[in-house]
Amino acid sequence: MPDIRYVCLSDMHFGADNSLMTCMKAGSAGGDPTQASPVVISLVGCLRELISKNESPKKPKLILNGDILELALTTDNRAAMAFERFLELIMLPGQEPLFDSTIFYLPGNHDHHLWETAREAQYSHYISGIKKGVYLDNPWHATSSFIEERAPLPAVFLNTLAKRVRGTDDVTFATAYPNFGLLRDDKQRCVLFHHGHFTESIYLMMSTLNTMIFPDRKVPSQVWDIETENFAWIDFFWSTMGRSGEVGEDVELVYDKMLDPGAFDKVLQNLAGSLVERFKMLFWNRWIGRRALFWALEKTAGQYAAQERLQPAGPLSDEGQQGLKLYVEGPLREQIKIERKDTVPPEVTFVFGHTHKPFEQVIESDRYRNPLEVYNCGGWVVDAPQPTPVTGGAAILVDENLDVASLRLYNEATNPNDYAVKVQAATSGSNPFCQRIASLMDPSRGIWKEFSSEAAKAVSICRKNLRYHIRRRV
Repeated sequence: MPDIRYVCLSDMHFGADNSLMTCMKAGSAGGDPTQASPVVISLVGCLRELISKNESPKKPKLILNGDILELALTTDNRAAMAFERFLELIMLPGQEPLFDSTIFYLPGNHDHHLWETAREAQYSHYISGIKKGVYLDNPWHATSSFIEERAPLPAVFLNTLAKRVRGTDDVTFATAYPNFGLLRDDKQRCVLFHHGHFTESIYLMMSTLNTMIFPDRKVPSQVWDIETENFAWIDFFWSTMGRSGEVGEDVELVYDKMLDPGAFDKVLQNLAGSLVERFKMLFWNRWIGRRALFWALEKTAGQYAAQERLQPAGPLSDEGQQGLKLYVEGPLREQIKIERKDTVPPEVTFVFGHTHKPFEQVIESDRYRNPLEVYNCGGWVVDAPQPTPVTGGAAILVDENLDVASLRLYNEATNPNDYAVKVQAATSGSNPFCQRIASLMDPSRGIWKEFSSEAAKAVSICRKNLRYHIRRRV
């Protein structure tokens, strides 16, 4: 019988005030990171229940696929404490951890700074082995994909948190960025994980601007070149701004208002008016100046508010589908070819998060031998003041054959009774692994029903708190 060998979670945003992973209370301006969220407790209970049914005593490996810690819109200490509550549940002190001792961590955009610290540590280690006077290579901005059996690139901050929880250093976080791959022994199937930010054009902004200025230049096609050109932009806006004291708090406030079109229009109108008053000598007519600046801001900053995860019409917009296809057919495939000596396994599955909208689909591509199976992990935050049924969270499960099942844990619903866990596959054909997972759970009973109830309560609380934040000043 197929066992769970890997569990992938993403977009948990520990520490964020709109995250189900942060312990929140109705009417509270902020969560309590010293307490475990009821959703986290119930989620770990569900995973423990499934894993206990494995026939092999071998523990599955945990893959954390980006935006696990919220480093953009809260402070380090709050994110760390909320994450420690999760670690306490999966690695109880004095007991065997739920997962293998090596946890793979792929930084996303909201925790991108964890990649920067790992990258700098990696480069420092390289420099320490080079004799003085020898020319140093440039730092590299990506890891190899297929690193499972190699010496891990340690994540110092996360390892410190794990040691605080366990009291020992027997659990290691291994950093992979931006792609992490699993390869079956026969080399005929692989599963590739990526947080998902490089499927969206806004995270390629520096490359886009450079190409606009110098249209004859070669557009980067390798993941390390894409990261080299855009890492500072990603790190600045999505992984450091929210930690900048009172300015960071106001950044979070503006971010919340982006989730409501009317409130964000008011922010842009205020900004346009302030700029006209500040530089009034440049505007012969202040009313026209305000209107012109508002239009310009709407066309620039407004594009951020139109990012993929805020599009409620479907799992992926047309632009999102295009970005996904461009990434898997371009940078992802190129990295596989380089690492596999110009060969790509016939069967490829791609797993990403970032959009907070879980889904499963098949992509036809003439760049691959067979159609790609695609899974999205969804997310664990409330992004809109009204229910959006496409938003939700999933755990992506992988067995020893690299078959994949999506444990769709929740999707937002208007009626709390409509919350229910289900198992999904990208293809309609036979998937023994999906069938086995489905046979091990009953969504209407026990811990599964309890989880759905906790998720519905948490979504309601986060939505009320989000409305409160949106109504705040500006």
